[in-house]
Amino acid sequence: MISRKKALIGAIILVLITGALTFTVSNIIQIQVDDKVIVDRQKLELWKNSYEEHSKVYALEDYIKENFLNEITEKELLDGQLKGMFNSLEDPYSMYMTKDEFDSFMDHTKGTYGGIGIIVTPGDDNLITIVSPIEDTPGERSGMKTGDKIVKVNGKEVTANEMDDAIKIMKGKPGTDVTITIKREVKEETKFITMDITREEIRLISVRSNMLDNKIGYIRIIQFDEPVYEDFKKHLTKLQDKGMKGLVIDLRNNPGGLLDKCAEITDKLIGKSNIVYTETKKGEREYLKSDEDKLDIPLVILVNGGSASASEILSGAVKDTNSGTLIGTKTFGKGIVQRIKKLSDGSGFKITVSKYFTPSGKSIHGVGIEPDIEVKLPEDIEQIGVDNIKEDTQLKKAIDVIKNKLK
Repeated sequence: MISRKKALIGAIILVLITGALTFTVSNIIQIQVDDKVIVDRQKLELWKNSYEEHSKVYALEDYIKENFLNEITEKELLDGQLKGMFNSLEDPYSMYMTKDEFDSFMDHTKGTYGGIGIIVTPGDDNLITIVSPIEDTPGERSGMKTGDKIVKVNGKEVTANEMDDAIKIMKGKPGTDVTITIKREVKEETKFITMDITREEIRLISVRSNMLDNKIGYIRIIQFDEPVYEDFKKHLTKLQDKGMKGLVIDLRNNPGGLLDKCAEITDKLIGKSNIVYTETKKGEREYLKSDEDKLDIPLVILVNGGSASASEILSGAVKDTNSGTLIGTKTFGKGIVQRIKKLSDGSGFKITVSKYFTPSGKSIHGVGIEPDIEVKLPEDIEQIGVDNIKEDTQLKKAIDVIKNKLK
């Protein structure tokens, strides 16, 4: 403790002396008189307060090392301080990540990892909330749904405060099991459901497509990861080569992803327009725009409460430019943008830096996007998409809308 104080005091003195020697007229905060330095009082108070604040951190750190019952390393203490700094922002989308956590986080954008295949977020109730289960993964096959709350992992109670630890446990070697308890609200009744799930290697297929009757194309975008734009173009071209006359793009349970990839796909759909613009707290705006080329056939976008972030950017742009019809239920309502940074030691962070607005200037954060035509799914439906068109009322409505426009 004493050595740190001495080092800090020495650093402050060095700054003062250096500042005195490099004195300029435009920055008069200190002057040298003989062997003394006269410093502006306001600057001195600032340095003094900074020293006192850091002294508290050092003092508590030393106390923990000396008195805490269990072993803890310098790195664990430092990681805790950094995590606490981001937690103080009270923003569930901003966080500091250790090297392992950052590598795990980046795996999602690359498309392969071992786990159960769900996208989660901290909820307003401080519970881990499922944004969406990823299609054709153990999470989806186990019956997990958008809005479910994860309350236990392997028998241990968890909240949003332990989300990183919970994700670590849920991920793991393919073929191994994890036990998860979810809390689900059904018709004003709370149910707790425990399920044993076998982990798999999650190889995310970003895009799937089919040609339906009447030359209506169907493209399912599962998430906006790194390869999604190239995959989308391939599937779109394949459908066009088969004589596609209308298109359904299914964004249900798509939790979002990379903004630039979303913008590239949206550019194919809406013609010359703003796709989205972002605004920082300083009022700085950045616009993403599309060119004149567009898909000139009837278009329907399917959305629901699991359509979030980048999915809402695409949906909002299509709706605001009248380029297609939105069908389904209200979207999730994530209208903010995070910046992701990797640090030199392999750790990293993501932090909310701006809010985004649809072409008409609407912010949908916490609100979501209302579809043009609201259609709810049957409560007992177990599968959506082309393999269950008979029960998928939203997809059936999309097909009917396109058929009417082709008449």
